[in-house]
Amino acid sequence: MKQQHSTITVSTRGPGFTDLTDKVRRFVREAGIETGLLTLFLPHTSASLLIQENADPDVLRDLADAFTRLAPRDADYRHTTEGPDDMPAHIRAALTQTSLSIPVMKRAPALGTWQAIYLFEHRDAPHSRELMLHVIGD
Repeated sequence: MKQQHSTITVSTRGPGFTDLTDKVRRFVREAGIETGLLTLFLPHTSASLLIQENADPDVLRDLADAFTRLAPRDADYRHTTEGPDDMPAHIRAALTQTSLSIPVMKRAPALGTWQAIYLFEHRDAPHSRELMLHVIGD
């Protein structure tokens, strides 16, 4: 059994989706693991990870709009010390996930035809986010 780990830095431009699929595929390919399990972990509380459709950009726009309705910036939140976008960001991160597990097959993440891996930034300002990657297998 082999394993490999790495941390990459992802720069975001503010709210929205950053496609990580190519970086993740490269990491798995270079790890040389034919079959196994890939874990991605984002150690942040105001951003998250998603596997979502990569074919129609309207999907990502509709998702962003839905999260804006679910956790609006102008609600009466108690936690406001980090700005009006912080508590909605925490809610959005709580509704999504900060960790993904993806099977590895043939030295690649076993994603569906229309699936991509995204970092979903919930804060208004650009951020530098750390992403931890770990793959284990044969």
